[in-house]
This record gives sequence, C-alpha cells and structure tokens, in this order.
Amino acid sequence: MLIKIYSASPVGIDAVPVTIEVHSVPGFDFTLVGLPDVAVKESHERILAALTVNGVETLRRSFTINMAPADIKKEGAAFDLPLAIGMLAGAEKLRTRDLERYMIMGELSLDGSLQPIRGALPIALCARKAGFKGLILPAANADEAAVVDGLDVYGLNNLMEVVHFFNGEPKDELNPEDTFEPVHIDTQALFDELAFPSDLDFADVRGQFKVRRAVEIAAAGGHNMLMVGPPGAGKSMIAKRIPSILPPLTLEEALETTKIHSVAGLTNKRKGATGALIVQRPFRSPHHTITDVALVGGGTNPHPGEISLAHNGVLFLDELPEYKRSALEVLRQPLEDRHITVARTKETVDYPASFMLVAAMNPCPCGHYGENNPAHPCTCTPGQIHRYMGKISGPLLDRIDIQCDIEAVPYEQLRTIQPGESSAVMRERVLKARTIQNERFKNSRLVHCNAMMNAKMVRQYCALDEECDKLFEVTMTKLGLSARAYDRILKVARTIADIDGSENIHKQHLLEAISYRSLDRSTWGS
Repeated sequence: MLIKIYSASPVGIDAVPVTIEVHSVPGFDFTLVGLPDVAVKESHERILAALTVNGVETLRRSFTINMAPADIKKEGAAFDLPLAIGMLAGAEKLRTRDLERYMIMGELSLDGSLQPIRGALPIALCARKAGFKGLILPAANADEAAVVDGLDVYGLNNLMEVVHFFNGEPKDELNPEDTFEPVHIDTQALFDELAFPSDLDFADVRGQFKVRRAVEIAAAGGHNMLMVGPPGAGKSMIAKRIPSILPPLTLEEALETTKIHSVAGLTNKRKGATGALIVQRPFRSPHHTITDVALVGGGTNPHPGEISLAHNGVLFLDELPEYKRSALEVLRQPLEDRHITVARTKETVDYPASFMLVAAMNPCPCGHYGENNPAHPCTCTPGQIHRYMGKISGPLLDRIDIQCDIEAVPYEQLRTIQPGESSAVMRERVLKARTIQNERFKNSRLVHCNAMMNAKMVRQYCALDEECDKLFEVTMTKLGLSARAYDRILKVARTIADIDGSENIHKQHLLEAISYRSLDRSTWGS
C-alpha cells in the first residue's frame, strides 16, 4: 500500500512543500530516505512510544518512507506527526480519504502530545499557496498560523485527536458533542487592536535636546545613528525609546516580521507578540560577546541572526568598540544591501535585514575623554584612546549616517529641568515626514524611506542649488569625506527638509546634516 502525506520544510523565512510517501508491507522493518537529519531519523522511536502509550497495538508492518523532494534537507522533529499519520494509514488504522486535502506538521512527545514547532506562519502560507484546504498542527501554533486567510487551521493537542479527526470521530470519545472546529482570526482587526505604542517615552529623558533632535531625524528617515558620550549620559535610555517614535508596523511588515521570528522559534517569546502576530517594531540589543554567526545568521542548519530579527525595527549595539572586530565588519554588506545571503555547501538561504542601526560608545576606555568634569578626569593615554577608537573601522563608520556627541546632564539640571517632549509629539513629526516619503517613493517596491534611496534617487530628490553645492564641495574637501558619505549626508539633508515640510534642500538643512558627520575622526580605525 502506498500512502502520501503532505507537510512542509522551512527554507530561509519561507517554506517548501514536502511529500511523505509511505509504502507498507507485512513485516517489522523501517527505512527512511529523502535527506532526513538526525532528529527526523529519531522520529521512529518517538512514534512507536506514542502509539504504545495511547494503546495502539503493534503495527506489524514494514515501512519504506521517502521524503520528497530528496534534494532538500529535512530538519527537526516537526515531521513526527505526518510520519506517524502515514504509518497509521499504511497499517489501515486511519481513513485516507481526506489526507490529500491537508498539510500536517507537529512534534510528538512520548505520550503522544503535540509540541510547538518553528515556522508555523510560513508553513501556513505555503499550505495556502499550494492549494490545501487546511493545516493541522499543534494547538500552541494555531493562532499564529490562523492569521493566514483562506486556510482552515486546526490546532490539536495530541496524536489521537488527529486520528479522530481523519476518522470522522468526536474530538473526545467521552463527549460526542465536542467536534473539531478550525481556528478563525480576523487578522486586520487583531492588528488594529494590538498595535499599541511602546511603554517607554521620551518625556522621561531630561535635557539632551541636540541628541533628541538627531534621534528624530534618524527615525524620520530610517537613518543609522551613533552616539558617543561618557557613562551615564543617557545613551542606552535614549536608544530604547527610539521605537516609540517610529511609524507603526503596517500589516504587511507585521506578517514579514512574524515570519522571521516564527522560523527562529521566538514568536511567543518577545514583547509585542500576541502569539499570532508581532505588532511592534523589533528592538534587538545583543550583548557584545555575540559571535559573527549569531549576529548575521547561519550555522550548520541556517537560522536568522540578530540583524534579521531586527528587520523592520532597531538593532542597538551598546558599547560598540567591545564587539569583536570581525562581528562588526560583517555588518557592512547588510547595511548596504538590506539583506544577508548565507551560503553553505549544500544550501543557500537569504534573510531580510532592513534595520535601523543605533550604536553607542564611550569616547575612550575610561569614558571621560573630552568631558569637562574635574571629578572624573580622563586617565587614558593617547595610545589607549587611539587603539580604543580604532576598533571601529572607517568603512563601517561611513555607513552610519548620523554621528553625534552626547554630554552628561549636570546634577543641578536633573533637578530643575522640565521634562522634554513626549514620544507622541515627536512621533507626529516623524509620521508627517514619512508621509512625504511614502508619496515620494510610492512607485518603488523596495524603497520606503530616505535612507533606502539608491544613487539615482539621490540625484533626483536631493538636488542642491549653486550656493549649497559650493558649500558642500568645501566641506567634503576639508573633512576628507568619501563618496558614500556624500550620498548619506544628502539623504539626511533630504530628511531634515521633509521634517520642515520643504520641497527643496536649503542651506540650513545641509549644514545640519553636515554637523552630524563632524566628529573628530583622527583616532578612528581605517
């Protein structure tokens, strides 16, 4: 007897259909082919234990199982359930009439209960695209998969419930009224209800008006940003509040962000996730001991890294020089291309990585270089300062649009200064600037904000008059800036003009943009 069961395998942030062909004859052998990994090969033991615990007598069949297509590696324990259903159908203990209408995924415990899987959302999208009527998976993943319209999603608790489902039996033998019902979620209504702003507010930040202005510009144009200042000046506090002034996620962005976190197995583990959908912009802040692979993604079985988990949100790197030089350098390509391609011998996957980089650092190892505070004099030698700042390479620094100093707020001002503008007020200006950009780039599928403009767009939308052009020429020569810095200054100037509601870039816009590239670079790396 030949039985076909349908499942899927995540590849990158998407999923591809997998057909499980089960051939059974009398006997006691079990052969599994089709490029399964160790976890998939171990499924036989979990299946037998689950069947025994649930009172299913020995199948007394020899099974040859092929997982097609054979050139895609099948990973993880999520194939336990479709393999078990295939074996039961091959042993004629399950009706086969509706098997071709459903995609099945789930990990089995030894007692037959179903454990959560990774990638439920991309698997559901794959099932709908492939034309399946429904998807059967663990109950813990049902809400996440149910955001996909046009697909009947059944979240079940154990193996025997799946058997009852295909046999047309009640969900609970003791309660004939308890029937199987698909999970229904109004995705748009859920998104509208839960798209709330961050709990953190810029009203908590005292002073720091210059940095607040820089942050607002960065958020308005999606620009990368670096803050340099002494310990306790508020760098981390400010960075954590940046998502509170960013535009809310669109439904399309929320689905894309959820897919990435779903593949990484983090959908139910982050603030702003409902179990069904991620509705807040991600804010990722990895520790400086992070490895290159954990930052950009990859591994033996490739998984998204921090830069992809920050897609559509903010990647915050605190104490920037403490990160390994190799880890920082791998950021250069995704900062330009806004995606990362992970190539392995047998597999190549592409992960999105369109994030806003926000970095913070001290000006020297002790943190007090340049600070006018007798109580905390700098104790670093020029050589120590040079080595410390030299950990940040020139090419990486070139990719950071806004670079600003931040000074500690004196104690007297902390007591007397009034709270600054709230995030709501700042967000209103950011949204107005983004509205202008949305109209500007409405015909572009890949560009949504000024920071994403390519060279052609910079020439088109960032044209300078004669006075500004001469000023910029002198500045470029004096500061020794690169061609990349030239484009990025123009993008920042375009954003400042958008905030002002100006159609053209004027002198004051250009001067302010240049001021964000005027840090002392003599001690930086190259």
